[in-house]
Amino acid sequence: MQTVSLGRKAFLAVTYTFLCLLAVLCLFPLIHVLAISFSSSSEASAGSVKFWPVDFTIQSYTYILRKPEFLRSFVVTIERVIIGTSVSMILTVLMAYPLSKEPKVFKLRTYYVWYFVFTILFSGGLIPWYMTIKFTGLLNTIWALVLPGGVAVFHIILLLNFFRGLPKELEEAVFIDGSGHWGALWKIYVPLSMPALATIALFTIVHHWNSWFDGLLLMNSPEKYPLSSYLQTIIIDNNLANVRDEDVSSLVAVSDRTAKAAQIFLGALPILLIYPFLQRFFVKGIILGSVKE
Repeated sequence: MQTVSLGRKAFLAVTYTFLCLLAVLCLFPLIHVLAISFSSSSEASAGSVKFWPVDFTIQSYTYILRKPEFLRSFVVTIERVIIGTSVSMILTVLMAYPLSKEPKVFKLRTYYVWYFVFTILFSGGLIPWYMTIKFTGLLNTIWALVLPGGVAVFHIILLLNFFRGLPKELEEAVFIDGSGHWGALWKIYVPLSMPALATIALFTIVHHWNSWFDGLLLMNSPEKYPLSSYLQTIIIDNNLANVRDEDVSSLVAVSDRTAKAAQIFLGALPILLIYPFLQRFFVKGIILGSVKE
């Protein structure tokens, strides 16, 4: 049985302690926001809330969940995440597979790769991007939030490198059985690439969930804002001009600070629930998908 030296044990102890402290420090802001959201408006306004709710109440969440604007924007974001992630994953897989082949199999492979890399370094700018979406008729539709970012070059590079790391013998066996490239893609490459696909899916979900700027530009009416765009208008602009009469009584028990904290936490909650299920694929997908090009 292999023994661990005293120096090795000390190194592991220091490393684990440091990582645990770092994890706790990363959690402090979220815990603070959560504590404020469950505190009374007077205590939150006085700044007496740290990491534990003071004068516990759920009035902020009751007020937020009763707002049709918040629920409507939440539904828009769910729709955007589902459609956007599906479109992005399909396009990424279909583009990464041919680009993962050797130049002798796909002669123009190198040119296409550099063509996509060029788009990372240079872009047309904000105004041409907006005008393109406008003249294609996508403005003020859910597709304006999905299609312009449907292809992420980083995701393609990550996945094609993962594809290139798979044994070529598996693909040759599929070809011998009579299947072509389409069969090899869906029978071999996709099932064996779940770590990379889960990583890309996580990146895409987080992008669509947190993106707010395009919603403000591409949606003509606040009723079509995704959640992040709606939260930006409420939290940053602090616009209370549209407060309904039935909400006035609730504002007595809910301060601006507690309402913002509740909305921020509700906005982050779905990602916090999804991440643990994909985390075990995350590190493996990043490492294996970035080792060579």
